Amino acid sequence: MLDFPRWKKIWLWGITAIAILAAIPSLASLTDTDWPDALPSPTVNLGLDLAGGSHILLEADQSQVSQQRLENMEEAVRNALGDAEPAIRIGDISTADGRLSFMLDDPSRIDAAREAILPLMNGTGLVSEWNLEVVDGNRMVLTQTESGLQDAITLAMDSATDVVRRRIDSLGTREPTILRQGDDRIVVQVPGLTDPEELKELLGQTARLEFKLLDTQALQTEIAQGIARPGSELVPGAPGGDYEGAVLAVKRLGGVRGDSLTSAQQTFDAQTNEPAVSITFDSQGTQRFARLTTENVNQQFAIILDGQVLSAPVIREPILSGTSQISGGFTVRTATQLAISLNSGALPVDLTVVEERTVGPDLGAESIRSGTIAMGIGSLLVILLMVAAYGRFGIYATGALFINVLMILGIMAVLNTTLTLPGIAGFVLTIGAAVDANVLIYERIREERKRGRRVIAAVENGYKEASRAIYDANITNFIAGVLLFLFGSGPVRGFAVVLIIGLFTSVFTGVVLTRMWVAGWLRKARPSDINV
Repeated sequence: MLDFPRWKKIWLWGITAIAILAAIPSLASLTDTDWPDALPSPTVNLGLDLAGGSHILLEADQSQVSQQRLENMEEAVRNALGDAEPAIRIGDISTADGRLSFMLDDPSRIDAAREAILPLMNGTGLVSEWNLEVVDGNRMVLTQTESGLQDAITLAMDSATDVVRRRIDSLGTREPTILRQGDDRIVVQVPGLTDPEELKELLGQTARLEFKLLDTQALQTEIAQGIARPGSELVPGAPGGDYEGAVLAVKRLGGVRGDSLTSAQQTFDAQTNEPAVSITFDSQGTQRFARLTTENVNQQFAIILDGQVLSAPVIREPILSGTSQISGGFTVRTATQLAISLNSGALPVDLTVVEERTVGPDLGAESIRSGTIAMGIGSLLVILLMVAAYGRFGIYATGALFINVLMILGIMAVLNTTLTLPGIAGFVLTIGAAVDANVLIYERIREERKRGRRVIAAVENGYKEASRAIYDANITNFIAGVLLFLFGSGPVRGFAVVLIIGLFTSVFTGVVLTRMWVAGWLRKARPSDINV
């Protein structure tokens, strides 16, 4: 175990050097030292409690999930009954009281209608998401099941969390914390962001884009009274858009949704040179958009964003390319934000900011200073104790301790992890725990010497026998750290990251490196006795 050929030494020193070099940019950042831009600069990100930043709590409107499911089911029912052979004709569909109900023109087709609708009731799961009942012989009523609605809400919240994460990443922020809280809330923490207004605007935009045909048969007198014809809905014009202050009647079904988008980017209108957003559909969206524009040439269709009409151009000719342009009183900033929102996807539910606070960097600076003092005092006491107790071997343990801290910092920088206040506590804990391995080894060497073994045999047996206990203890701690990381959140996970990394580096420096140093000294000095 004390045999270290040249290739092995080069390998171990190479790993050590790489980890230490990776830690230098982080040390420069923490000490406000300029780092050359031309050099690689992996740095440890500071968490919200150290760097300051913004904390925002978002709440979702769960009722929108139920309403959206009703609209989707309505369109699916119309298509399924229309595709039957022969087509099953129905009267106007009602979505009052959260239920979908309609009457058949021909009551004798009730069984055929049931067969056409049943495949739609289970969605992608095995549990029925809808209940179907027949009332008065020719009226069919679909009601959402509680389990189906809860599954839909959970899916919507998971999707909303992913969309929020993509939007925040697009801002260039590093290591945000985005967590689900309860059934309908999302916690967003962005370190280093002291002005949350841009973030709030970006997250508050649902970015639900729709293309719907205008209802040309709607009467302006009815629109002014807030009355929509069956199958239509009233949509207000967007502020700053072409229809600001107006209300338009559009057909509820048969349009194209923005969930078929593949890309969106801020551009300029070729005719007016005003900021706009160019969008591209995927293959399915291209087909839908082509069909919509082909079947409705010379008709107006409304471009609706978050329930407001941006513009309502006339379809002059079929649009088959799958690309279009959105305009409507944009500035470069608002067009860029809309492009970001569309690229990251539409939020399935509206999110409202219910709590907001900004954490200043002063508290974090004080935490770093206090943590540094604690780490310095702890390190000094450990060094004095180890040198006093084990002499030369204590010096080896001290060198391993310093390398251990630098390696943790370097690995965290390479992995782009975030250092939080509990992470600093993990650093301090690692300092104390790192020398445990050396204490076990050195005490075992003392026992071997007392039994009369020679120096080389005592050192070799000391490392060999103590390593078993060291590995067992670290495996147990590793399991605990993994569980903390998997089931913890926020600060707990920050502590777990430092703990897990520290376990590997402690074994590497405390066992492998010190053994290499001791082996080299024994081979060179060939002492007849050792002071351990």
